[in-house]
Amino acid sequence: MNERSRVPLAVTTSGKPEESLVKRARESARTWNLPYIPRRKKEPIGPMLESSADALLVFERESVTLWDHEGSFSFNPGMAHLRRLRILSGQVGGDDALVRVAELRAGDHLLDCTLGLGQDALVAALVAGPTGKVVGLEKSLALYAVVSEGLAAYDYGPQSCRVEAVHADSHTYLRSLPSGSFDVVLFDPMFEKPKKSQPAFEMLRRFAEHAPLTPETLEEARRVARRWVVVKGSKYSDDLKKLGLEAEPGSRYTSMIWGRVPAASSG
Repeated sequence: MNERSRVPLAVTTSGKPEESLVKRARESARTWNLPYIPRRKKEPIGPMLESSADALLVFERESVTLWDHEGSFSFNPGMAHLRRLRILSGQVGGDDALVRVAELRAGDHLLDCTLGLGQDALVAALVAGPTGKVVGLEKSLALYAVVSEGLAAYDYGPQSCRVEAVHADSHTYLRSLPSGSFDVVLFDPMFEKPKKSQPAFEMLRRFAEHAPLTPETLEEARRVARRWVVVKGSKYSDDLKKLGLEAEPGSRYTSMIWGRVPAASSG
């Protein structure tokens, strides 16, 4: 492939793939409408990024990794795993801001409009439990590919529902839903003033949707919600203030703040 035929995003495999992995990668590339680039045995990723694509979704035996010129990112439950362990130990909602602000409970249906790394969705899935439902929307195809594969392979355990990942624009998806479809609708948009963060979050920032949450989308979310629309923001920006939201009381040691607005049907 020459410079002219380079593509923004493509699918390939690890350097020593089994035939079943090649088949799965090819099928996913077709589903996502992305080019599939065969990888020679032990061929390095670097030259492929130089000659073929700006970024690559690399299918490996147990995960899908997103590579670009600055680094790589694969699904990791990270802090969500620790948050879930605290909840399982009996600290339900006590120290988890999402659970507290959204007033999450067993059987809830939650729509996460900014799935990102899947952290909040995993926590919500445990609190909602096996009778609940959690749907996560991700507009970025690259992030959706990595996180949806990771969530599909995640060991949720019997006390949790699964997270259904959907590749979609949140405003378009919300408009397609009947009123009162979910108990809680959640937004975690990109912060205006990022602080220094972990490499995985830097990768997320490069590929994520950066359009701000608009009042119109917030109103659609209020129509779809039965109880609350919850918005996460940064203490170092006026994200919430622009939407007319006030920060809920929380720890002074965190850089995250949370706002919420009641569902339209309850207002």
